[in-house]
Amino acid sequence: MAQLDAKQFEQIVSFRRAVHAEPELSWHEHKTADRIAAFLDNLGISYRRGLAGTGIVAELPGENDLPCVALRADMDALPIQEETGLAFSSQVPGVMHACGHDGHSSMLLGAAALLVREKHRPAPIRFLFQPAEETGNGAKAMIEDGALDNVALIFGGHLDRHFTAGTVAVTDGPVNASSDQFHIKIQGQGGHAARPHEAIDSVVVGSLLVMALQTIVSREVNPAHPSVVTVGHFNAGSAPNVIASTAQLDGSIRAQEQSVRESLQQSIKRIAHSIGDLHNAQIDVSIDLGTPPLSNPPDIAELAREAVRGSLGDSALKKLEIANMGGEDFAYYMEKIPGCYVRFGSVLAGKEGFPAHSSRFDFDEQALHVGATYYHAVALAAGHHLVEQ
Repeated sequence: MAQLDAKQFEQIVSFRRAVHAEPELSWHEHKTADRIAAFLDNLGISYRRGLAGTGIVAELPGENDLPCVALRADMDALPIQEETGLAFSSQVPGVMHACGHDGHSSMLLGAAALLVREKHRPAPIRFLFQPAEETGNGAKAMIEDGALDNVALIFGGHLDRHFTAGTVAVTDGPVNASSDQFHIKIQGQGGHAARPHEAIDSVVVGSLLVMALQTIVSREVNPAHPSVVTVGHFNAGSAPNVIASTAQLDGSIRAQEQSVRESLQQSIKRIAHSIGDLHNAQIDVSIDLGTPPLSNPPDIAELAREAVRGSLGDSALKKLEIANMGGEDFAYYMEKIPGCYVRFGSVLAGKEGFPAHSSRFDFDEQALHVGATYYHAVALAAGHHLVEQ
């Protein structure tokens, strides 16, 4: 199976470091897109710019009249002040590639460098360079602009510090959770702290609500189905001697299955309104839907596993051992078409304690070689899969 030579690997490492030094926030990935376009120009691969604002879609033709196999990478950085001390640290104050998207784009360009040299591509291959994954809306915007038109299968992945460099984790079923937010406004009756009987205390109502919400996961959800309800913000009151008339609670909802996701939302509304009725407080609940759960279908996951075995060897293949409750907007693509989302081992010696979204996050650049090799292999395997259907 083809792999990057030393010069090609050096090129994608250089690309990664240049992008890392000039990170750009969601929807503003202009310099990053320019660098991707220049890399594709050097490979002689045609592309379209401007999808979802700064997104790029490139394509290689296939031998057969088939829909495309898509490979996706994200491009955006985070509003974090970098503290890695790397020679190529961010030169943009308060902005950092702390989630590895610089690596994702680099490995996909590496795959493009391998695939452009392939004489026999069973199906067309489309490369998606997506903005704004961190907002949860980039994939939707790409879809709206036609990124999935005439695409049959899609593949993506994420760097993961829980696995050593040189490995790829492929898992059937849930691999990322839904990510929704809830907002609860409590309207009570303000009053003097010395006369609570004349008021409806929003602090008391909110406190009861915080505690009651903790019972949803522990008492209403099957323990075999990972889920989370977190109250992350509680605001009420203006002075020690004033009973608060209003309170605001905001939180996060995570679930790995759509049915559980919907049940959590309903439970939050039911409990909130019940506590409001109990204390004669008015309750308003709103829920902002975020990314849906991401689940790999077994047949496409097996195709991905075979690509790992065939290109990197049996020892490179791993699987997720614990539930991952993080959100990922790749799920929007897989609401439309089948695909598989994997994890690329990236742990760097001495940096195990610095997770994604940390100001000291970094990864082993050997993962770029692994990712490029995997994407090359899975693109060809998926093409053969489409031929056989």
